[in-house]
Amino acid sequence: MPTVEELYRNYGILADATEQVGQHKDAYQVILDGVKGGTKEKRLAAQFIPKFFKHFPELADSAINAQLDLCEDEDVSIRRQAIKELPQFATGENLPRVADILTQLLQTDDSAEFNLVNNALLSIFKMDAKGTLGGLFSQILQGEDIVRERAIKFLSTKLKTLPDEVLTKEVEELILTESKKVLEDVTGEEFVLFMKILSGLKSLQTVSGRQQLVELVAEQADLEQTFNPSDPDCVDRLLQCTRQAVPLFSKNVHSTRFVTYFCEQVLPNLSSLTTPVEGLDIQLEVLKLLAEMSSFCGDMEKLETNLRKLFDKLLEYMPLPPEEAENGENAGNEEPKLQFSYVECLLYSFHQLGRKLPDFLTAKLNAEKLKDFKIRLQYFARGLQVYIRQLRLALQGKTGEALKTDENKIKVVALKITNNINVLIKDLFHIPPSYKSTVTLSWKPVQKVELGQKRASEDTTSGSPPKKSSAGPKRDARQIYNPPSGKYSSNLSNFNYEQRGAFRGSRGGRGWGARGNRSRGRLY
Repeated sequence: MPTVEELYRNYGILADATEQVGQHKDAYQVILDGVKGGTKEKRLAAQFIPKFFKHFPELADSAINAQLDLCEDEDVSIRRQAIKELPQFATGENLPRVADILTQLLQTDDSAEFNLVNNALLSIFKMDAKGTLGGLFSQILQGEDIVRERAIKFLSTKLKTLPDEVLTKEVEELILTESKKVLEDVTGEEFVLFMKILSGLKSLQTVSGRQQLVELVAEQADLEQTFNPSDPDCVDRLLQCTRQAVPLFSKNVHSTRFVTYFCEQVLPNLSSLTTPVEGLDIQLEVLKLLAEMSSFCGDMEKLETNLRKLFDKLLEYMPLPPEEAENGENAGNEEPKLQFSYVECLLYSFHQLGRKLPDFLTAKLNAEKLKDFKIRLQYFARGLQVYIRQLRLALQGKTGEALKTDENKIKVVALKITNNINVLIKDLFHIPPSYKSTVTLSWKPVQKVELGQKRASEDTTSGSPPKKSSAGPKRDARQIYNPPSGKYSSNLSNFNYEQRGAFRGSRGGRGWGARGNRSRGRLY
């Protein structure tokens, strides 16, 4: 083992050799042997090995392995020095290997080391993006779970920081190709991260790019399979996938497949839905997603059938007036509860799809059915007027901070809900029923866009997919405002399109959360 003095002497030989440095192979070998010495010798070796690495291609493997030994040293200062110098080994065919090594080193629990690894990966990314991606995806597909997890998070957080000259069209195509391989076997959380990665790619922010992303989500959602409402993992997977798809839909990227699946498979089983997410009103969640998607539904193959299913579900939440006794008082003990949040979603969805079949109520329903529906609408509308007056009175004169209390936030949302329902009911009372009115769903920010105008965030060449703003308390804060005989949802906030919990169970070899243990030890 060389001493410190011998290391310095051989370093001097190499430094003084200038253009003939490659002729001093023995001197470089002495420096490589420095990794077997003590702390001082290792620190010098960590600096000297990369400095002359490019001059000795025949010793490349030995040099990289020597540096890797230092990356795993017990002394943290030696490890950090060795990691910092790794990008100097990323030349030519060695780069993918260095990228693979750095990816594995992401598993460190030392924050300073972790930052050095991230910086080193970014450094070689700028040298050769494709080669670096090769190393990263190799570990994502085959590495240990902790390495896979951190490599995915690296991509999801760092890709957006890279300049356009690094993330070229060819590089983005490689990311998409490799991501598709990974998506064959992912957990729910991983799927959300990959959607974040892919939706941030410039080439996928066009209409055709968004369509590709929707198709990827549809595949993950298993829309060809029969829906199982009693399986919480099946339900959660569908909701998570739909949440990823909703921001991608537009007048050019249609939601038809998802809306069809919800009408045919989910709505008939609405009351049977189960979820692993505690405190989530799963039925309302489903109806909100359906309402958001219904605006962008294209031509539907079984429109009348699905519109009827939607209509039948709407009737369940639109009660008939209570029967009156001979003395004119209610025969029952109490009036029916009016589920305003549910009705807003169902009525909005029916209104959107009804535009595609405007004679549904007049030509597709028999006279008795239509009469029954109008009685229900009329009864609901009367109740609405009462609550709208109560809410306006309660909020009258309140501005600024007064409107920010939890109670008043709930009342503001309740007023939005009831006003929306009121507008839609008025449309349906027209003869013939009209589908011309537009409303903004109560949980969404008001869009300052004219009907038919391209959405502000819709761009066929660049920009990001539309994002949902978040306002108010979290979805799970169950604060209920209950006027007499009525029920408002306390769900004040917009949807959170991030993953809410890991998917459990397997999916026939493509398990969401059942990938298995990939621990294989050091793969250098």
